[in-house]
Amino acid sequence: MIRPHPTVRRSAMLRRVAVTAFGLTLLVAGVTAAPATAAPDGKAGIAAPGGNAGIAAPGGKAATAGSFVDSTPVPGGFASWSELLRLQQRMNNAAAQITNAAQRSANSGFAGIVADPTNRHLKVYWKGEPPANLVANARATVATQVLPAAYSQRELLAAADRLRAKAGDEITTVGPRADGAGLLVGTQDGLLGATALAGVPVTVQTKVAAAPATRWDDTAPWWGGAAWRNATTGGGCSTGFGVFKNGNARILSAAHCGNLNNVATDPTGQAMGTVSFRNAGTDTLLLSGGSGGRVFNNSTDAQGNVVSEFSNQVIGASASQVGNWVCTSGAYSGTRCSIQVKARNLCINVRDFGQVCGQVQAENTTGLNAVGQGDSGGPVEIVNAANTLQVWATGTNTAIDDTNTSTGCTGYRPTGRVCAWRFYYEDIFSGMAGVGATGVVLG
Repeated sequence: MIRPHPTVRRSAMLRRVAVTAFGLTLLVAGVTAAPATAAPDGKAGIAAPGGNAGIAAPGGKAATAGSFVDSTPVPGGFASWSELLRLQQRMNNAAAQITNAAQRSANSGFAGIVADPTNRHLKVYWKGEPPANLVANARATVATQVLPAAYSQRELLAAADRLRAKAGDEITTVGPRADGAGLLVGTQDGLLGATALAGVPVTVQTKVAAAPATRWDDTAPWWGGAAWRNATTGGGCSTGFGVFKNGNARILSAAHCGNLNNVATDPTGQAMGTVSFRNAGTDTLLLSGGSGGRVFNNSTDAQGNVVSEFSNQVIGASASQVGNWVCTSGAYSGTRCSIQVKARNLCINVRDFGQVCGQVQAENTTGLNAVGQGDSGGPVEIVNAANTLQVWATGTNTAIDDTNTSTGCTGYRPTGRVCAWRFYYEDIFSGMAGVGATGVVLG
């Protein structure tokens, strides 16, 4: 039951649905009023410092642009985010070649990859000896270290299936560790005998819970990071990236935000189409309205208040690796960076919703908000190293850990809204596959 909250601006109503008996919580926000700081005509009319105003956008919409990472402290001793991101991009290119080759081999000893640019080299974990040409190709791209693994990724994914079958709702998340040492398991209060149940070593995280998490007056073609409201149920979420299905540009978002044929509108009541396709197993859905290849972002002050709002060009899709630095752009929290990937290939067990796989765990390394209520379905992005006004699509927001990592909200902050520094998002390729999408819409 969604109840209006008298003080809400960006999220006029909040709904909280529990996820698993011990942890995950889906958070959906409804919208009945635009925020006081909404941009004129629903578009960001102010360019951020260094941004380019007046760029033509598909559909005749005026598009401003800005770099939303330049004002964020750069980790690892790098001189700039561009320097860090250039190294990260080389790491991800090498990682993609390795993972693609591993997936083609039924007996691959591939265990995982850590692509943390602050380490200055790519870490590849392998059970046994990896193909020499694969390692040589990686080292031609970026400094690469090959490390031994106790288990292959295939063995650990099978072990995760065994543990889910035996432990059920006692676990909130489960997936392979990137170093191949065993499984990473999230629980509320721990899990006795987890290693025996899985048949491999288990690293248990306790007090793990998650909660899926507008801009406010967008027009067609719809951009990522905008607010949409489920006119059928009253709940509200964020739009994800534009994607293609059967040659048509559609809008990606989170499956827990609506059911098939639910009507979607923006907060002003403008129709955005209906939920035309939905896959609960990947927590992704498609809205039938046409989409564009841009995503909303914003700059903030030290307190997390939105200073200026703009949009950025989407130039493609990229899988995020453990150790990567990413940003989120939910419509409620706004753009959030300083976020690092901690695990991937996770499945989360959601009460009243079901199992969701293809999930990535990430954390805001500053302990500040990463995402929160109303950000569900919104974009997770990697900034382009060569041009920080452009982004790669890497996922869509699913859940926040609201038991152990809750923190103050940013962006639009009505009383009672919940946010967190740890969250989960659906990998862009897994999410697109779940709804039969064949690629992202480019700007």
